[in-house]
Amino acid sequence: MSVSYWNDRSNGRELNVDIAIIGGGITGLSCAYWLQKEDPHLRIAIIEKYEFGSGATGRNAGFITCGSVEHFNRLVGKHGQEEALEIWRFSERNLELLKEEIIQDNASDFLFENKGSFSLASTDNEFAELKESANLMRSMKINVEELVEADIKKRLGAEGFVGGIKYVEDASVHPILLLNGIRKKLGENVFMLEQHEVHQIEATSDGKKVLTNKTTVNASMVVYATNGYSALMNEYFSTKVFPTRGQILATEPVPKFMEGPCYANFVLDYFRQLPTGEMIIGGFRQLQKDTEKGYSDETSDVIQKALNEFLLQHIPAVRQAKITHRWSGIMGFSVDGQPLVGAIPQDEQLLFCCGYTGHGLGLAFHSAKVLTDCVFGRTIPKFISAKRFI
Repeated sequence: MSVSYWNDRSNGRELNVDIAIIGGGITGLSCAYWLQKEDPHLRIAIIEKYEFGSGATGRNAGFITCGSVEHFNRLVGKHGQEEALEIWRFSERNLELLKEEIIQDNASDFLFENKGSFSLASTDNEFAELKESANLMRSMKINVEELVEADIKKRLGAEGFVGGIKYVEDASVHPILLLNGIRKKLGENVFMLEQHEVHQIEATSDGKKVLTNKTTVNASMVVYATNGYSALMNEYFSTKVFPTRGQILATEPVPKFMEGPCYANFVLDYFRQLPTGEMIIGGFRQLQKDTEKGYSDETSDVIQKALNEFLLQHIPAVRQAKITHRWSGIMGFSVDGQPLVGAIPQDEQLLFCCGYTGHGLGLAFHSAKVLTDCVFGRTIPKFISAKRFI
């Protein structure tokens, strides 16, 4: 992050708060929400370089899914059954909290649907792994359903898949409407600074001075809610959270035919139909692994062509639909696939909440609640604590 001398228009303007949050996406607003709920008297500033939701929050596919980036059997293999179940339940609780605190009885206001999600297999080998996952999940009281090829054609309108499983409790949403819903619940002590680019953080005698191009924000502590951009803010993240580009396209609306959102190809590719009929598909970053890293957010012909060909091959209902939007966004992939919550080891006044590895909507709201626990000195889960890297 940088601001030139010529573009610095702060002109001595200052704002004094208790906590400055850098980043105006789902994490930043969720952190403000939970901190305000803990203590309504806290003065909080949310500082965003562009408009709220301009980063990954406004550039994803709107899945609110449980678990992590891997099939559940692999999660168990990596973490063991006890911790894998804890990780899964954490994400289930994320959805419960969103429904309890934000969505409530207003699902249509958010284009929110709680119809589950599907993982689909195009090969017998992947289907065998999905069935292994389903058996593990059932043994641990996770609600899951198996599907065969005929079920997929009938319920999802998808062809070329031999089978799959349904995660019954998952959901989907319009991410910007969700973000606006959180924003509306923030009180008068939360100051929203859009179009404010942070270019420096200085230590003061009693806290931090956050310098932006328009205002200097004085705070007792700072929270990095910058996910994929975190390494630009602090060197600490350079070995822990990596910027990873995801690409998506959307079609014009077609009559509703899909039961719920879907993953395919070991969770690398994903697609859904909105309640309003549009089809959204993303993924295929495996085709250009080297170029899908870093902070550039343009689209590529290779991946966009693959997304289009996937629809033509697997989703008959949209073969004649016009493509209306193509875009990309920068996600924050953590080094071990799990979020990071904690404080910079050398500076307890610099806290952070990031690293969702492509599952920000499914993890950020609960992770922000954990950040509040961290601020107020309460114990947080080991799998999400950044102390696991010490």
